[in-house]
Amino acid sequence: MPEDDEQWNDGHRAFLQAFMARSTMTLEEAKPLLAAILTAYERKETLPEDITEADFNSCISAANTRISPFDLEIRSTFHQTTRTRSYALVNSTSDPIIQLATTHTAEEISFLKRVLDAMFETYNTTRHEVMAITSMQAIRLSKPRDTEAGNTDGVETQGSAGPGLKLAEAEKMLKTLVDEGWFEKSKRGFYSLSPRALMELRGWLIETYNDVDEEDVEEDRAPRIKQCVACKEIVTMTEWTGNDFVGERAAPKNGQQAKRRNGAGSNVNASRITTDEPSHVEDDGDD
Repeated sequence: MPEDDEQWNDGHRAFLQAFMARSTMTLEEAKPLLAAILTAYERKETLPEDITEADFNSCISAANTRISPFDLEIRSTFHQTTRTRSYALVNSTSDPIIQLATTHTAEEISFLKRVLDAMFETYNTTRHEVMAITSMQAIRLSKPRDTEAGNTDGVETQGSAGPGLKLAEAEKMLKTLVDEGWFEKSKRGFYSLSPRALMELRGWLIETYNDVDEEDVEEDRAPRIKQCVACKEIVTMTEWTGNDFVGERAAPKNGQQAKRRNGAGSNVNASRITTDEPSHVEDDGDD
């Protein structure tokens, strides 16, 4: 990218505007964009294949210099399944949940918090580290738990205030979170956090779900939010050994034996969960 005397020109501004409109981007997605910007800026044709990773990194570096006073930063991480590096524009200081509140209602934010609780607490146990949730499991969280049948203790939990969402509104919110790049939906129907969400919510996730309580100490439980030893990125899907998984592959299936990740590594009957009609994971009191 050509540079003027201030190391910042209209080409950089166009790139940043385009990035802000997309929120996330890969190198392959950036190549035609940068080619179009250079073609207009230099008044000569530049092809996407002419754009190198160094060109892309140079634009990101220039943009980060300009946006850092506003607590914004373009970060990158590898997608856990495709291994494609994704870049995202994230807020580096403020609470990302508060940021979402500027574009969503209080009931939608409460629903989102309940879904995150389900991902990283309910469906993230010592035996089944799923860290994902199906559509039906998520929709069941449309109402606060303390207003649901069977919960009469009246204890208010995270995201429990208010009447909640209608089922159709919860379905719409899930779709919106996918469209906005916060969630990903797999072919099996599981919702999980996207690379953008893992980058932006990193600090909040660790602070919220790695707070050790007495029950976790008694069980000698590993942190709920796990990080790669090498790159320090959050891990929500991986393969520990040939049969032990983290992510949706850890979810027990109806009619099958699911291997529980415990000290002995023994096989036991799985609770009944399918992607078509999932139910709550039963952990025999381990949670």
